[in-house]
Amino acid sequence: MAIIPITVYGDKILREKTKTVKQIDGILIKNIKDMFDTMRNANGIGLAANQVGLNKSVFVVDLKEVEGYENFKPVVMINPKIAEVSDENVIIEEGCLSLPNLRAEVERPKKILVEYIDTDEKENSLEADDLFARVILHEYDHLIGKMIPDRVSSEMKKKLQEELLQIKNRDVKVDYLITSKE
Repeated sequence: MAIIPITVYGDKILREKTKTVKQIDGILIKNIKDMFDTMRNANGIGLAANQVGLNKSVFVVDLKEVEGYENFKPVVMINPKIAEVSDENVIIEEGCLSLPNLRAEVERPKKILVEYIDTDEKENSLEADDLFARVILHEYDHLIGKMIPDRVSSEMKKKLQEELLQIKNRDVKVDYLITSKE
């Protein structure tokens, strides 16, 4: 089990679009296992590769610790694409391991269709709704260099500035490993 420090707001890699995965090999599989270990260690339910310093279009999701999702099977999405989104949007408070202690209301589509490759190199498409759709969209945002502050009103973003600065300066208490200041 390898726990990797989580990148936080201010780390450049979080603002870069990730690179397409061209080959699924033993190194990538180990990275994915480490991502699951890191996410679970931090009590997260989703984690994108760039959140652990890897410039790869991959994220993991595991909702089984969430009430109502006890039978959820962990998912790995490689090179995901959001194919469809519903017209119906829902506003729910979100958090992020790369934004320790910060919470904000984010509007996202209620349902989505996502296409991706799994670790067996099979192409998949999956319909997701509610929390599962939200987590996929949140992690997908990481892969395209977006974060919660990009999804809130400019007024809310101004209110978050002090917290964002504290995170950037590592002036936050966390019970998991984060990167040191760049």
